[in-house]
Amino acid sequence: MKNKLLKTLTLSVLVFSSLCVMAQRRHRQLPPVAAGDSIVRGPYTLIFLSNDAGLNPLTKQRLIDAFFTVYPEEAARFNKNTLKKVIFYVDTAYEGVAATGGGMGRFNPSWLKNHPEDIDVVTHEVMHVVQSYKDYSPGWLTEGIADYVRYVYGVNNLKGDWTLPEYRPGQSYENAYRVTARFLLWVEKNKNKEIVDRMDAAMRDGAYTPALWVTLTGKSVDDLWKEYSQNPTLQLAYK
Repeated sequence: MKNKLLKTLTLSVLVFSSLCVMAQRRHRQLPPVAAGDSIVRGPYTLIFLSNDAGLNPLTKQRLIDAFFTVYPEEAARFNKNTLKKVIFYVDTAYEGVAATGGGMGRFNPSWLKNHPEDIDVVTHEVMHVVQSYKDYSPGWLTEGIADYVRYVYGVNNLKGDWTLPEYRPGQSYENAYRVTARFLLWVEKNKNKEIVDRMDAAMRDGAYTPALWVTLTGKSVDDLWKEYSQNPTLQLAYK
């Protein structure tokens, strides 16, 4: 009887623990929100969630419009098999600018309020959905490609005060984001116009190695950066 009671109690604890874990997972996937919308345009659906009651309706609409402008363009060029349904969550608990994972982009409402023209944060973040790279892909190149895409497909970069920085001594291609994006544009212009597309495809397939730079350009990434640093001139234009 004692052993039977012990087994019953143990089973109850295990069941309760499992239920708690499941509840926590559901909480992460379905956060409590003050407002939510499902918008469908063509083959794509955007689920827009927010727990910020003060979110400016104009900002919300501009984020939505940016998604339906840039996401189909990014998908058409880089990954036609990307997710057809994406979630945006304007989250008062998030303290960064924005982050994306599992098909959901989280946005800091304070940032949106203080930088209302930074609409192309969407362009960068949804590229991470399109990328869907293997976990061991280099982070600097992942973020560099996302900012390259922001430069090419951005809808409001100029008003958002977002530009690619001029080359400065001490920079590295591993600085990621805008520094790497500018470098990729230079390689695209001077060495191989398909460099970004080929790097993107390789990382999604888990086939990226540093040797790919040599295959595509005839030079290592370090040698390319050295050449770039000696003549980094680029003609840039922003929307």
